[in-house]
Amino acid sequence: MTRRVTGALLLLVFSILAVDAEARSFLKLPSEVSDFLHPEESNGGGDDDAAGTRWAVLIAGSNGYWNYRHQADVCHAYQILKRGGLKDENIIVFMYDDIAFNEENPRPGVIINSPHGSDVYKGVPKDYTGDDVNAHNFYAVILGNKTALTGGSGKVVNSGPNDHIFIYYTDHGGPGVLGMPSGPYLYANDLNDVLKKKHASGTYKSLVFYLEACESGSIFEGLLPEGLNIYATTASNAEESSWGTYCPGEHPSPPPEYETCLGDLYSVAWMEDSEVHNLRTETLKQQYQLVKQRTANGNSAYGSHVMQYGDLEQNKDDLFIYMGSNPANENFTFVDTNSLFMPTKAVNQRDADLVHFWDKYRKAPEGSPRKLEAQKQVVEAMSYRMHIDNSMKLFGKLLFGIHEGPKVLNSVRPAGQPLVDDWNCLKSSVRTFETYCGSISQYGMKHMRAFANICNAGIQREQMSEAAKQACASVPSNPWSALRKGFSA
Repeated sequence: MTRRVTGALLLLVFSILAVDAEARSFLKLPSEVSDFLHPEESNGGGDDDAAGTRWAVLIAGSNGYWNYRHQADVCHAYQILKRGGLKDENIIVFMYDDIAFNEENPRPGVIINSPHGSDVYKGVPKDYTGDDVNAHNFYAVILGNKTALTGGSGKVVNSGPNDHIFIYYTDHGGPGVLGMPSGPYLYANDLNDVLKKKHASGTYKSLVFYLEACESGSIFEGLLPEGLNIYATTASNAEESSWGTYCPGEHPSPPPEYETCLGDLYSVAWMEDSEVHNLRTETLKQQYQLVKQRTANGNSAYGSHVMQYGDLEQNKDDLFIYMGSNPANENFTFVDTNSLFMPTKAVNQRDADLVHFWDKYRKAPEGSPRKLEAQKQVVEAMSYRMHIDNSMKLFGKLLFGIHEGPKVLNSVRPAGQPLVDDWNCLKSSVRTFETYCGSISQYGMKHMRAFANICNAGIQREQMSEAAKQACASVPSNPWSALRKGFSA
């Protein structure tokens, strides 16, 4: 019986992973000619535009080798900013730092972000690692509040009124929430409150936020007001997944010794664009349009809709103001064709862990301990996914009835509205569910809209508690159920 169940789970995994999902032109001209050709798109590009200091906060919100791509994204972003002239004292890096020397890494001490990419790990500051990568420290760093830090290097964004700030976040997400490897996850209302406080302090001139996560549009939609001098772009809208790329079995694929996705589609789009263009003359808007085209992946089922929020007029700024500029690219003139884009096969962010486990299982010698370990990882991950999905369905039916439950849990608010009216209720409902059902984990973040809808329907905590207790008579005893991986830590 056990063998049949395992075989069925492996077949299900295989069916999930069997998803199938030109050259950009450059004119090499003096930068003065570029300014003449695109005066309306350039903010001048000179040093005067960046009066003040450039600051950057880079954060990978995950851990685990199956999430290799998030730390690879952050390390790559650091290298771009470093080549652009930013100083280490002004670049603050959050990464769990369990990838480079992980026993699964085929190149110890090296991290790559593309199939033929160079090492992006070398020289990266390790400001906040391990359990110090948490929402509390992230907020403290943005606000420049050293006294609120709990561990880490102590570096914060100690910015002044003429400074420019670039924040890049990459990880798993869900409606209204972003992942963190330690402590509670990050909620959209808390992040936007921090950004408002930063603006109220008068300690920056402009701020840009690039966000990679599933349903990442929900982090700013209806929450980030205009007038804060903040411009944000997200990898997806408020209702869809974002995508991993350079994954095993896909095209382009990583080197054969790698059993994990190397990057994320939106992230590599903005970074690979930044590496080949003159950032003194390319604007935020121009990069947004190119990244949007590439991340849509030919409008296939294996892409997402890049969005922009906040003060959209700010997208006329040159990228140089926030990222600096690599001198090697300063003779290139921007042309509005996207030669880095070609339709690729991508993997849903939420299935990237299964890609790793499956590729590990596929490549391991028959009967070896490694193959058995990989099989166990696949089965445990799939079992827990089914537990969370089935528990949520029953949770909804117990609260609203057999017919109304699915309608309430799956309803979507009109565009422009925030996910939920009462964020404290949302946090409480998740904690209540996890108390009886185990951690939602990175996969279960997709159910955050259901929790929001329960709160919007006026359900009280006592009702939620009783329903969760009935929905989860038992919880699978495997690593995915640990509350430390979820919202209640």
